[in-house]
Amino acid sequence: MKVKKVPMRKCSGCCEMFPKKDLVRVVKAPDIKDEDGNIIEKGKVSLDLTSKKSGRGAYVCKNPDCLNKARKSKRIERSLNTAIPSEIYDQMERELNNE
Repeated sequence: MKVKKVPMRKCSGCCEMFPKKDLVRVVKAPDIKDEDGNIIEKGKVSLDLTSKKSGRGAYVCKNPDCLNKARKSKRIERSLNTAIPSEIYDQMERELNNE
């Protein structure tokens, strides 16, 4: 029987590799463009707990210290190439404290 490969992702806080299921994902939705290719609306940043949303993602492990490191050094903002509202960070903190 074949062994199923486990997808691994890097935490933005501690830079260690973890299975994708053990991480919290922040996603930036694709930009909305008109027929000429001009950007009409920037993609929104949101928390993706199901890992099913489309767009560019960044991951943080479920350790609150890693979230603080990633927030302080702006690693998530750099990987998504956009500013992240403080509401998203607050929502991530609540999610980490609940688990």
